[in-house]
Amino acid sequence: MTSDLVVVLAGGLSHEREVSLRSGRRAAQALRDVGIEVVELDVSSSLLGRLEELGKPVVVPMLHGGAGEDGALRQALELAEVPFVGSGSTSSRVAFDKAIATPRVASAGWATPAQVALPDDMFRELGAPTLVAALARHLGFPMMVKPARSGSALGCAKVERIEDLPSAMVQAYAYGGVAVVERFVTGIEVAVPVIDTGSGPVALPAVEIRPDSGVYDYTARYTAGATRFLAPAELTDDVAERCAQLAIGAHQALGLRDLSRTDLIVDADGTPVFLEANVAPGMTETSTMPLSMEAAGLDLGHVLSELIALARLRGAEA
Repeated sequence: MTSDLVVVLAGGLSHEREVSLRSGRRAAQALRDVGIEVVELDVSSSLLGRLEELGKPVVVPMLHGGAGEDGALRQALELAEVPFVGSGSTSSRVAFDKAIATPRVASAGWATPAQVALPDDMFRELGAPTLVAALARHLGFPMMVKPARSGSALGCAKVERIEDLPSAMVQAYAYGGVAVVERFVTGIEVAVPVIDTGSGPVALPAVEIRPDSGVYDYTARYTAGATRFLAPAELTDDVAERCAQLAIGAHQALGLRDLSRTDLIVDADGTPVFLEANVAPGMTETSTMPLSMEAAGLDLGHVLSELIALARLRGAEA
């Protein structure tokens, strides 16, 4: 039997700790505003014991990056039989790894950029100059270099010259052992949240992202005023519908649950191209999910409370 109390879990030890804390504070306040009793906790060696003391309350994970999204924490919660909002450990692990998620979405029939995944040791052992030349031939310029397992655009770089590719690879490897290199897709960048409160996944309005710098990097994401967000995005009804279909398709192809956010590019032909899916969307004042909810006339606290009710039911049935 789970407690009526709700725990918002934020912080952690990833590179995105500060963003996670901001998301957690906003989510916790939204829940308190709708009358839910909330305890805010960070990740520590005492976490599982504390959750046991609290009567195994529903956990709302607001951890970004690392253990927060790669399935590790969710696996621990599953083992401890603690109910939580969001995707399970296996699907989170798949979604977090771009080298796995992108081919999975492509195999479901959705447009994705051409991608190559290269482990750090392979890049070193086979010789960086040879592989750099092969990447240039295969993908062309510009290209995007990203860590396979990271969020918030950390370690990502747009590369326009072959001379800049080795340093971009090294930068990506600073955040993990595998880098993905993708053909750069030019177009309108949008984010499409998906929620499922029990009747099937529904796409919320697409949010158009217009960074002042021209690049939606970590600074542009989390600095107030650095990026202009349009919610809903300035898209034709037909293109907006295709974006919604892709977001739902990615959510389903990756086996996600409760809520997710798909980032995509609408190319010059009006085709949405999948970039990545996120199982713990940010809830900060510059995050796209709350903006999309507001555009849809939804209240963050009410949406989270519905998802909490679903998680509590799953816990009772387990």
